[in-house]
Amino acid sequence: MIRRPGAGSAGRAALRAGAGVVAVLGLSACSVFATNARLAQTEASGDGVLRIGMLLDNTGSAAFLNDAQQAAVELAIQQANAAGGHKGRPIEFLQPSVTSDTAAAARQLVAAKADVVIGPTDSSRAPAAIDVLDKAKTVLISPANLDPALSGYGSGGYYFRTAPPETAEGAALVAVAKGKDATSIAVLRQKGAYGQDVGDAVAAAAKAAGLAEKGSGEFSGHDAGSAAAAARAAGAGAVVVVAHDEAQAVLAQVHDAGVPGSKILLADAAVAQYATGLASGALDGASGLVPGLFPSAAFETEILKQSPGLKDMTFAAEAYDAAALAILAAGEAQDDAGASIASHLIGVSGGTAGRGGAAPRTKCTALADCLGLESKGKPIDYDGQSGPIAFDANGDITTANFTVMSYGTDNTAHQAGTQTVAH
Repeated sequence: MIRRPGAGSAGRAALRAGAGVVAVLGLSACSVFATNARLAQTEASGDGVLRIGMLLDNTGSAAFLNDAQQAAVELAIQQANAAGGHKGRPIEFLQPSVTSDTAAAARQLVAAKADVVIGPTDSSRAPAAIDVLDKAKTVLISPANLDPALSGYGSGGYYFRTAPPETAEGAALVAVAKGKDATSIAVLRQKGAYGQDVGDAVAAAAKAAGLAEKGSGEFSGHDAGSAAAAARAAGAGAVVVVAHDEAQAVLAQVHDAGVPGSKILLADAAVAQYATGLASGALDGASGLVPGLFPSAAFETEILKQSPGLKDMTFAAEAYDAAALAILAAGEAQDDAGASIASHLIGVSGGTAGRGGAAPRTKCTALADCLGLESKGKPIDYDGQSGPIAFDANGDITTANFTVMSYGTDNTAHQAGTQTVAH
C-alpha cells in the first residue's frame, strides 16, 4: 500500500525543523514591490523553450519525500510533451540534485535558464530560494510549504504553493468536531511555533463556529498529562491534540488522563500508525487530518509507471499540480518567461484575484484535456489531483482540502473521508 501524508509523522515534522525562522527572515527580506507579478500585465519575453527545475531538499529520514515529487513533476512534463509540449517544442526537465543548500541550488537553476522551479519541501528553506529566484523573475511553486508566514514574504509575486498553510487546518479540525456533534472544544498545544500557529487557528475557528472553548492548555515536550486531565475535567466535547514532537508519548499521556479516543482529534503532524505503540483502544474513535487528498487509483498507476519502485505518495499530487499549472499558465500566455507564467497562474488555477470582468473559464481536470482546450483559445480552470486550487493574490490556494483519517481499536488510521474549507 502506498502511503499518503500523515501515515507517518517523521516526514512532516521534518518540514517544521525551522519553524519560526521564516517569520524572522521575512522582516529583513520583505520589501515593498511596485508591482505584484501575479497580477501584472506582461508581454512575451521568453526564449521559446519552457524549462522546469526542482529544489529537492530532503535528506536523512525525510529523504523519501524527494522521489514522489520528482516522479510527479516528470509525469506532468511527459504528459504535456505527448500532447505537443509548449508551442510545439518539448518542455525540458532540468535534472535536480538533492541538497540543503537551497540558495546555491536556486542559482544553478537560474544559470540553467529555468523558467519555473518546483520546491522546496521545507518551509524554512523557502526564503533562500525566493530571494534568488524572484530577482531572476523565475516562478517558484512549492508543493509542501506549510508555514503561514510565507503568505506575506516578499517575492515580487513569483512565489506560489499548492499546499495549504497550517492555519487552514484550524477550520478543518473544527468542521470535523462539529460533524461529531461536539459543542465545545479543548485545544492541547505543544509549545513551539507549530503548536502556536495551529492551536491559535483552531481556537479562532471554534469561536467563529460558535463552539465554546473549555479546558485548553499548553504543554512542553510530551508532558501532556496535566493539560489532558484539565480538558477531561472541563467536559470538552472534542479534544484537539496539536503536537509534532514525541506524538506517541503525548497520546499515551492523553489516554492515561482518561480522555476517550472518541473525543480526540489529531492535527496532521500527530497522525501516524501507532498500532501496539499505544494501549489497545487508546485511539478508538479518534480522527485526524492530513493536508491534501489521497491520489486517485489512476494517478497512482501513472506515477508507478514513471517510478516503479515508489513506495510513498507524499506531496505527489501537489507536485504534479504545481508542474501542470505552470505548463498551463505558459500555454495561456503563449510564452515561457517567468513573468508571463506568474501573471497567468491565478487565472488557470480558477482564482479570481485581479481578474475583474474576465471571461468565464471552463473546468478541466486532465492536463491533456486542459491543453486541448487552451489550443482552441478557451480559458481554463484547472482542478487537479490535489483538488481545487484557485490561487489568491499571495500565491496561496483558497480552497484547502484535507483527508480525514479514522482510528479503530488497533490504533491504526484508515481513510474516512475528506474535509474542504475555504481559506
